Amino acid sequence: MSNSTTAYPLWYYLCVAVSLGLFYFAWSKRHDGWGVPMIAVVGTAAVWYLLDPIYNGYETYARRFTPEVLDHAWMEVLLFLVSLGVLTPAIHNKLNADYLHKKSTIFRMMESHELDTPYFQDQVDKLTYVVFIAFCALSFIGLMRTNFDFIGLFFPYLGEKASPWDRGRIGSGLDFLLALAIYLQIMLNALLGVVFALAKRPRSLILGGLGFFLATPFFLFDRTRSYMLAVLVPGLMALVALRMKGLVLRLIVVVVGFVLMEGWFKFVIDMRDQGGIAALFAQGKMNEYKNEMKDRKHLGFNMFEELCNVNFFIDNGSYHPNFGQRYFAELVNPVPRFLWPNKPLIGIDYAIARGVTYGNQDSSQGGVACTVSTGMIGQGIVNFGYLFGPIAAAALMGLWVAVLARQDLQGQKLGNLLLYSIGLVLTYNMGRDITLLIIYPFLFAWLLLLWINKNTPEMLMSDEEAPETEEKKESPGLLPPNVKTPA
Repeated sequence: MSNSTTAYPLWYYLCVAVSLGLFYFAWSKRHDGWGVPMIAVVGTAAVWYLLDPIYNGYETYARRFTPEVLDHAWMEVLLFLVSLGVLTPAIHNKLNADYLHKKSTIFRMMESHELDTPYFQDQVDKLTYVVFIAFCALSFIGLMRTNFDFIGLFFPYLGEKASPWDRGRIGSGLDFLLALAIYLQIMLNALLGVVFALAKRPRSLILGGLGFFLATPFFLFDRTRSYMLAVLVPGLMALVALRMKGLVLRLIVVVVGFVLMEGWFKFVIDMRDQGGIAALFAQGKMNEYKNEMKDRKHLGFNMFEELCNVNFFIDNGSYHPNFGQRYFAELVNPVPRFLWPNKPLIGIDYAIARGVTYGNQDSSQGGVACTVSTGMIGQGIVNFGYLFGPIAAAALMGLWVAVLARQDLQGQKLGNLLLYSIGLVLTYNMGRDITLLIIYPFLFAWLLLLWINKNTPEMLMSDEEAPETEEKKESPGLLPPNVKTPA
């Protein structure tokens, strides 16, 4: 890691200053619902773009790229940050106009005992049952596809991980169902973690914990770190924010959790090319690499470098912005390929420009060995060029902030708090690309909760519909919305 900042241009320090200003501005709006999601987006941009040169060594980039390419990249980061600060409040005010009079549910609950109320725990119970049943059904399908490999699906650390949902990069026939299954599994795993963290009644606590500890090893002993974050962090967030009391205890748990995940991610990087994480763990070979692992860096943590690559390829004419085709391909991704055989491919054109010509390049892989993440700012540029690209990316992230804020402002319903926690975690993964492939767990959780709302309306009621029962009158905590405690 480079410790030198003397070679950094003025543009870099302007980006840092604007980021700090946005952090402060967003924190001042935390009780309005959109402040914390805004902090998550600004933090994501700061990690992927401002920390990248420090982590990987800015002098390396200075040798690879011309000063013009580097300056253009920093100006694009700055334009993204400024646009984000301008567009996000406007988008929130427009999208959530009916909720502007409300305040953040998360911050209110952090200061109260609403988690203990019968009303809240009733919601936890019913969500636990639905999610656990859905998890069992999906697991049964996975078992059928793996000849009932219980060890590989639930206990990969005892053998070798099963792969019930494998498919090629370019799906065909009913392959879309396999892609759907993996995102459903992520969503259910994350929800199980949250209900396990919030449940206080024995049956929900046991079912949530059983489901979470059976589901999590499938991802934990794989190689995809973004999936690990998606299934682990929502439950941790719910535990820290809503279950625990006291700032010191919360900080200790957050720090310990970060250290453990950081260590595990380094282990994953070191092991994933050694024949499979699960198999190596089961064979007890992880200690053989202990010393090497200490100096291992996170691979793929280079979105500023990729932004420079995007500028370089556009400058020399080997790549041309596609006028929104990449965003369109992301938008229509849910359409099964058997219904639309010529559905646009995501990122193949940029992978070709990057010269990804090694490994498996058959037709099922789109003719390339892999796709290459452009980063959320670089993705805007490959769509709309130097000027409008960063603005488009900022508008999309501003829309995402407003969507998350809406969940917080509707937070009397537990389902919205679950969506909020999952969405906050997925925000970090969107730093590599703004794509449905990242937020599918959020979308599927939203659809699941719509179904629950339709079939059990007494559990998830609107602010105006929630009745004032005697039990709720006596409860000092979470009351149905608009119900006042008797004097």
